[in-house]
Amino acid sequence: MRLDELKPVPGSKKLPNRRGRGPGSGNGKTGGRGHKGQKARSGGGVRVGFEGGQMPLYRRVPKRGFNNKDFATNYSEVKLSDLNRFEDNTLVNWELLNQSGIIKELKDGIVILGNGELTKKLTVQAARFTKSAAEKIEAAGGKVEVV
Repeated sequence: MRLDELKPVPGSKKLPNRRGRGPGSGNGKTGGRGHKGQKARSGGGVRVGFEGGQMPLYRRVPKRGFNNKDFATNYSEVKLSDLNRFEDNTLVNWELLNQSGIIKELKDGIVILGNGELTKKLTVQAARFTKSAAEKIEAAGGKVEVV
């Protein structure tokens, strides 16, 4: 078989449904939009959440309470297994993680997660470590530094 002999599987290629192209197409004249009305018009229809002029649900429901989302600490997460790419006795910090492409932005700091295993002896600087991550780094002979 050669590249010029390749053909798609029969039935896998289907022409698009061309609306408004005469009665023989099955979608002629009104093009499947029915007669008149807002949804029949060009650009017609209502926005998401519109209830025909009735006060919409998202405005009827009382807004209560406090949401900490705007004030919460947002960390850049790094898995422990991602640190195996560095050589032994390397100081792993924000600059090195950024240059190697593991994290793109700093956010409010870095958190090291205990996913995977660490085989290298590294000194890791981060804002926060999970308990398992700190144990695994120290078990591999490395050091944990909270900055």
